[in-house]
Amino acid sequence: MRVIFLLLFLAGLAMGFGYPWYVANFSGRELGTWRVYDRGGAFKPVTARLSEADDPVRVLVDMEAIAPPEFAPRSTVLTITASTDGRSVLAETLTFAEAKPQEKSPQLREKIYRDEAGVIAGVEDGDYTFVVGQGDAEGIEMRSVDLILRGGAGSVDPRAQPVGYAVTAIGFIGLVLAMRRGRRERNPNSQPPPPRWGRGGAKPEE
Repeated sequence: MRVIFLLLFLAGLAMGFGYPWYVANFSGRELGTWRVYDRGGAFKPVTARLSEADDPVRVLVDMEAIAPPEFAPRSTVLTITASTDGRSVLAETLTFAEAKPQEKSPQLREKIYRDEAGVIAGVEDGDYTFVVGQGDAEGIEMRSVDLILRGGAGSVDPRAQPVGYAVTAIGFIGLVLAMRRGRRERNPNSQPPPPRWGRGGAKPEE
């Protein structure tokens, strides 16, 4: 049973956590990376030429921090908007609250943090302008900020994560119970049942 519950636990982790992470970071093809900020300078708008073949386009932002930052879910680190032909197609705030640090180099203190700004659906042929700006979060020392676009990006099935969480919980609870049961069965202090016959056994009824 332990093997079955372990497999359920691993499958739940893959469905609830691994699958959304893979879709957000690796689905589709990379259209390009643009530097929108360097330390000491100002944020620069970026114009990218997109086509219908790129639809949908996932928008990601990489921020390189000088020192380990403290992100808060309600603090906006960066803002981003995207527009084409005078109409807005994206407007998001980035908190980086769930971003995991990526080492640029083991010898350097700088870490790169990635956050997803969203997905632009219904892309048409034309120029799309992206504007990234600084939010209201304090104490975030940024060395650089990059904009990454991925075309043909997949979307996460909204049913996958809840099912993954449930399967993970079932697998974990079952694994813990199975391991406890196994320890009780192997406990050397437990008393074996008395022999039914032979020396020390119960006397037969007359």
